[in-house]
Amino acid sequence: MFKRIKYLTFVSFLISLILALSAAAASANDIQDISLEAFFDNTMKSKLEKYHIPNATVSVVKNGEIVYKKGFGLADIENNIPVDADTTLFRIGSTSKLITWTAVMQLVEAGRLDLNTDINRYLDFEISPRLEKPLQKTIAEPITMTHLMTHTPGFEDYPDILFRLSEDDLLPLNEYIKNYLPARIFPAGEVAAYSNYGTALAGYIVERLSGQPFSDYVEKNIFTPLNMNNSTYRQPPTLDSPACIAKPYRFINGSYTEASFEYIMLEPAGSMSSTASDMANFMIAHLSGGAYSGGRILKEETAKEMHKQHFTYDPTLGGMTLGYMEGVFNDKDVLFHGGSTMLYNSGLYLVPEVNTGIFISYSGGNHLLHSEVFQEFMDFYYPITAQIKGVPGEGSRERAKKFTGEYQMNRKSVTTDEKIASILAGGIINVDVDEDGYLLVTNGGETNKFIEIEPGVYQNLREGRTQDAFGPFHKIIFKTDPFGRIMLTTDGPLTYSKAPFYSTMSFTALAAIIILLITISSLICWAIMMISGWFKRGKNKNSGFSAIAFWVGICTSITILILFASLFSSGIDPVYQLPKEAYMPVEGNPLLDFIPTLMWIFSCLLVPFTVIAWWKGLWGRIARVHYSIFTLAVMGLIWILNYWNIFIK
Repeated sequence: MFKRIKYLTFVSFLISLILALSAAAASANDIQDISLEAFFDNTMKSKLEKYHIPNATVSVVKNGEIVYKKGFGLADIENNIPVDADTTLFRIGSTSKLITWTAVMQLVEAGRLDLNTDINRYLDFEISPRLEKPLQKTIAEPITMTHLMTHTPGFEDYPDILFRLSEDDLLPLNEYIKNYLPARIFPAGEVAAYSNYGTALAGYIVERLSGQPFSDYVEKNIFTPLNMNNSTYRQPPTLDSPACIAKPYRFINGSYTEASFEYIMLEPAGSMSSTASDMANFMIAHLSGGAYSGGRILKEETAKEMHKQHFTYDPTLGGMTLGYMEGVFNDKDVLFHGGSTMLYNSGLYLVPEVNTGIFISYSGGNHLLHSEVFQEFMDFYYPITAQIKGVPGEGSRERAKKFTGEYQMNRKSVTTDEKIASILAGGIINVDVDEDGYLLVTNGGETNKFIEIEPGVYQNLREGRTQDAFGPFHKIIFKTDPFGRIMLTTDGPLTYSKAPFYSTMSFTALAAIIILLITISSLICWAIMMISGWFKRGKNKNSGFSAIAFWVGICTSITILILFASLFSSGIDPVYQLPKEAYMPVEGNPLLDFIPTLMWIFSCLLVPFTVIAWWKGLWGRIARVHYSIFTLAVMGLIWILNYWNIFIK
């Protein structure tokens, strides 16, 4: 009996082992079966319908092969031309950066470029070591290529000179790099702030070291070896093939509106056009240690170095490799990079553990659709059942209070009139705490609940995808920035610093509304007083002074109303979803250009008029109080306009 029990136990163990190995084998090969096609066909069709997307393309690679590729929708609605995964090009935006960083690593491999050397060594102009405000006159360490590749060079950002609709407005790369050199506002290597200029600068270094135009270099050294024959950085695409670009559309008022071709000012940072098939070849090469179809674009050790983490604020956060963003999705490490132009959106995701890559691109629609699809893919093929649970510990609410407030992204401008625009363009995270001690974090219009896992470290209680283009946003860790302010760090190449109350959007908006109301009510009041005065027969001895003071107030009010009207007149274009100033040169208006001077002149008159009125007891107490409030409102507006650099041209 004892022997029989041992025998049955052994057989049961053997059967269990066989079943486990079979399940593991099935899991390893699961995305190569017929369910893959069904998954993407169903998922993409539902997304296209939900978000009114006119055209899209997808490719999936596994174990060195393309296991799925397909086009969706129409590349040309008018001529009823469908999207083809092999021949329909899409603008891939910042996903282009991965090709630029690959080119950089080729030069590193060739011994022509050192990742940790001052990049001034490779330039024909000098990047100053001095930092600008608010760390003015501070001398910082040199910027290196590693800083550029991890988005930590410390540059400010100019959001208004990325796109144009006319080829005539494009500048050659070398001219752009020199004419639009941004100020350094952070010490290199300390603050993650995504930088398009940094990537363009790296592309310019590739140009200089190779002796070839950037687009020529990547065509010869990356596209040709990878058989990416339908890929180019040239604008518009020029190819020796029948391939053509998918026309961009935006769904407006029940129909699709075709947009113009958009030109990307920073070529190496985002001008590439490609097909799903070509990008599949690129993914295969990176998942195969730089090898593709018997050839190589990188040595295996170079590819490993490129994919290794080179910057993070904490080992538990996804940081930056040399070009790729890191994130953990469904317990698997993922290397990825998204890309958006005004009209197209793309995402490339590599899951090295299962040797899988996914590329998605489309025009119009939701900016983060590609991350939605990728998360649903991970949930379908690599589901996780464990949920993060817990209750805030004792004292967690009190500890969390110091973190509450408005956090503004450090990818911003501080020296130009784009200071407020760079923050308003999706660069705000609001942090609050509830009665139970949970941290409520609003990012991208979505509020997530976080729980404290140790002081200053919080875990998102939500599984799956979040509204963040730079990582999973599953954990945040509070640090201190170079200004001594609390800084919110999370996955990817962006950080957010806590704003003082006077620079928060809520304070700025409230102050602007109050000033506008004071201006309008004052203008109405003075207009009534002036009109009623015309009907009075008698004149008092102060009427001359009073008339001048009131006319200055009226002129100031009109100037303020013109200023507000000009600031809000452009609006957001429904097709390009940006103000026109962001994608086309705007000629200056002499009247509007003269407003800053008028404001200063009027303020210099209002202050002494207010003092004289109180000194001599003119107009009556209520009128004097009113005039004082108006003067304070004008001075407050000037402070706000100067703080946000509105007067800078």
